[in-house]
Amino acid sequence: VIDLGSGKGYLSSYLSLKYGLKVYGIDSSNINTHGAQERNRKLKKHWKVYHTRSNLDVNDLALKMAKEKKMQDQVKNKADIEGVCNNSPANQEMMSTSDFLPDFSSSVISNIRKQMENLHVHSHREENLCFENAFSLIDFLPVNAIEPTSSSQILKRKMSEANRERRKTTSNSNESNIYSPLTSFITADSELHDIIKDLEDCLMVGLHTCGDLAPNTLRIFTANSEIKGVCSVGCCYHLLSEEFENPHKECTQEKWGFPMCHYLKEERWSCGRNARMSACLALERVAVGQGLPTESLFYRAVLQDIIKDCYGITKCDRYVGKIYSKSSSFLDYVRKSLKKLGLDESKLPEKMIMDYYEKYKPRMNELEAFNMLKVVLAPCIETLILLDRLCYLKEQEDIAWSALVKLFDPVKSPRCYAVIALKQQQ
Repeated sequence: VIDLGSGKGYLSSYLSLKYGLKVYGIDSSNINTHGAQERNRKLKKHWKVYHTRSNLDVNDLALKMAKEKKMQDQVKNKADIEGVCNNSPANQEMMSTSDFLPDFSSSVISNIRKQMENLHVHSHREENLCFENAFSLIDFLPVNAIEPTSSSQILKRKMSEANRERRKTTSNSNESNIYSPLTSFITADSELHDIIKDLEDCLMVGLHTCGDLAPNTLRIFTANSEIKGVCSVGCCYHLLSEEFENPHKECTQEKWGFPMCHYLKEERWSCGRNARMSACLALERVAVGQGLPTESLFYRAVLQDIIKDCYGITKCDRYVGKIYSKSSSFLDYVRKSLKKLGLDESKLPEKMIMDYYEKYKPRMNELEAFNMLKVVLAPCIETLILLDRLCYLKEQEDIAWSALVKLFDPVKSPRCYAVIALKQQQ
């Protein structure tokens, strides 16, 4: 597996440790790469302890259940013999009211059953990569992407044999080589053979790849025969490069983040930064009451007006960032923001700053309504961007199957749709 934009290696570590896969995590930040390597080293120690304890717990519970079963059988056999020898009505009454488990209450039995059921579910999930919401990725795959089987038993046996072989291979291999963090800045023209010397048949994944990295992941997938499948979840749409956003501006860039498909290219389609910023909003979170950060947005809007009126600045390449959470008041927010932007804060007296605040405070409801409208439109813009990527894959000749699949709970992870594709089997 090749994990593009792997960051601190959370996904890469999990895939390698949980499933024994050989994973290359590629990130542009050297700090992230070194951090991922160190984190994985520590994680492996805890992972071994965790699995050792899990195995011991399973074995202990199995022994306990075996002893209980033996005890039940002994008591039942004894009761049956006594019942045959002395079949009086009184004895029959005693036998019918007895559960033959003198040392175990019904609550304990119920608890053991639950533990065994949990063990069964847990082991099933370990053997099969399952998704929430009661569906499996297999349900989405085309018929020719799955090997035909005569019965479910044969499939289960093959999976069991494959898992045994995989675990055997994993235990015999050098664990330090299962996950390899690499530092490289990935573009649409990146040559994977230069980065990964032993490149072979693989899958490519990208979990919340930022800006242009998501469309570039799909371009790399289509350009390399070794990559048989891709699962890409993008984010940060506001950082996408757009070919037709500034038509009069000269640019030598050849491959853009948006649009990708022929139709939108022919239409010279452009979203613009404001629309792409809106696409990053989370409608589902707002719908469940987590709401918009209205006050912080209000602070930012008033600050922009202050900078425009008092400093004559309409465009700036610097960013305020997350100052609101560190500020005690609007005055404190403005002071810290001006300092971060490199502007002379002594130029603005306290009264002038607060006058701006009082002037615009009655219009906070307008700002909230405007941003709520952006939230409602957000899924439309995000869907346009995602369908553009899907259409790009549909245009490729060697793609056997491609789709948009909802993988995550949108409240927990608003960027929840993955672009997934498989190449034709050679």
